Amino acid sequence: MQTATAALNGIQTHYSAGGSGPAVVFVHGLGQDHRSWQRQQEEFTDRRTYAYDVRGHGASTLGAADGTLAQLRDDLLAFLSEISGPAVCVGFSMGGTVVLAAAAERPDLVTGAVVMGTSSVVSRAAADFFRQRAEEAATDPAAALRSLREDTAAMISHSTVDLDEQVALRAAAIGDGAGYANAATAMAGLRENPLTPDLAAIKCPVTVIGAADDALCPRKAADILLESLPSATYREVPDAGHLMNVDNPKATTATLRAALADQT
Repeated sequence: MQTATAALNGIQTHYSAGGSGPAVVFVHGLGQDHRSWQRQQEEFTDRRTYAYDVRGHGASTLGAADGTLAQLRDDLLAFLSEISGPAVCVGFSMGGTVVLAAAAERPDLVTGAVVMGTSSVVSRAAADFFRQRAEEAATDPAAALRSLREDTAAMISHSTVDLDEQVALRAAAIGDGAGYANAATAMAGLRENPLTPDLAAIKCPVTVIGAADDALCPRKAADILLESLPSATYREVPDAGHLMNVDNPKATTATLRAALADQT
């Protein structure tokens, strides 16, 4: 695996790359970084995989962040345009929303999409949740860390998962919290400006992946996507909560492999 940094869309974007073959770009969720895709990058050697740190996460800089999904979308489009070339894009949670926004905007760059635990619209309660987390990240690091632990625990259904390890990984990915606040604000914006109406513009095949025990992004969210996308299929990871790649990594990897096969 190789790592590099590139100047893209006004920021320094850090990413890892490996394998050879058709290009696949991975986009992580809120409060993660490229390391969340390490297992897949190590196993999918028959594809040229890329996983980048979203602006303000991991080793990517924040730049002139504006708290919008459009900016996060444009970051992905810049990566596709200047680093990977046209690719199948895989996104988890927030990353899945970014992937769908990019697919709707530039069908020439997003040749296929796989979205996991993803929503195109959020409820009032969810928007309030994201705004609260953004405020904590910006003003109260201690409260933000407590909330990060609570939120991580709520995303996991397996008691065997090392919660302390996962919280430490996410805390490291968040750093000073500014990028986390920016991305959380972007997700809150899906309440007033849902992505759902834009889904009809997506031309590529989309695989929607849910987790059987996901309390944060239940099957209803997947159904909204499936009803709105012109060409979509559904797959499910069994015995896993929202953080499916931690809760049941073996099944998640197998499901992702099958989903990528759907794109060819």
